[in-house]
Amino acid sequence: MTLPVQEDEVLQRIRRMLENGIEAFGLRDDAAVLDVPAGGPLVVSVDSVVEGIHVDLSLCSPGDVGWKALMGALSDLAAMGATPLAALVALCVPGGSGDGQLTLGVMEGVAEASRASGCAVVGGDVSGGNQLVVSVTVLGTSEPIDPPAVARIGAQPGDVVLVTGPCGASAAGLRELRRGRGGSDTPGLAESYRRPVARLREGRLARLAGAHAMMDVSDGLALDLHRLAAASAVGLELDSVPVAAGATEEEALGGGEDYELLIAIDVVGAGMLVDRFSSEGLRRPTMVGLVVEDASVFTLRGQALQPSGWQHRLG
Repeated sequence: MTLPVQEDEVLQRIRRMLENGIEAFGLRDDAAVLDVPAGGPLVVSVDSVVEGIHVDLSLCSPGDVGWKALMGALSDLAAMGATPLAALVALCVPGGSGDGQLTLGVMEGVAEASRASGCAVVGGDVSGGNQLVVSVTVLGTSEPIDPPAVARIGAQPGDVVLVTGPCGASAAGLRELRRGRGGSDTPGLAESYRRPVARLREGRLARLAGAHAMMDVSDGLALDLHRLAAASAVGLELDSVPVAAGATEEEALGGGEDYELLIAIDVVGAGMLVDRFSSEGLRRPTMVGLVVEDASVFTLRGQALQPSGWQHRLG
């Protein structure tokens, strides 16, 4: 028989797991005290991962869930060119054996993503519920003397649109896992679904290069491009779709959870950015099209493109 574990014991294990080299009162007290760079803006975002909606626990581990939750939230900072400062994680864990292993498994994934991204976890909350929900709030900064954080509003006619990498790998990975082919002939597809990576370095470089608008590909390339265009009141003429190996163009356009960055930037800035990516050892971004003045235009290879992708149905 598995004996239940008290909340304080689980929290103590989590504190040891999240040792991150900074004084984070939130891991022991009810709030954290952080030093914010003088004069720099604070960039804040919150995101959630819900069992049965964003993740299938039959296809990924609790650690994968924790990783996805933190990286998905950090991608919102990447899309504004911000540097992570700290994160807070709130867990709602379904009842069961009571041994705390689901909670600890999720937080182990959070800890791994924290170390990989350099974003310290400084506090949070754990409670019981009917299903697993992981909510993550992230705080980021940008240097006060540098260009400000980049919004999705700001794309200008004549800008080129860059994507930091191919899309569709996460959707293809989910497809392969559902077919029982997690170790398929295309390496990395399952990993793309289970362990996406926020493009933090790329976002910061794009901000410093003078990007006019940015957002991440979380709900599908076509849908997120449409959102960027609509926010900026411009149109888009797309020439190509960067499709990940093993994925289809349909998965690249509508699959979502790729967390690549969409960057609208002038031609000169785009050339500088490509060179900077190369010098930093990053993948060269792909040019997918041009921003046009007519906001009614949204085409791919001259044909109207529907903004397909994932959208929640809310009551």
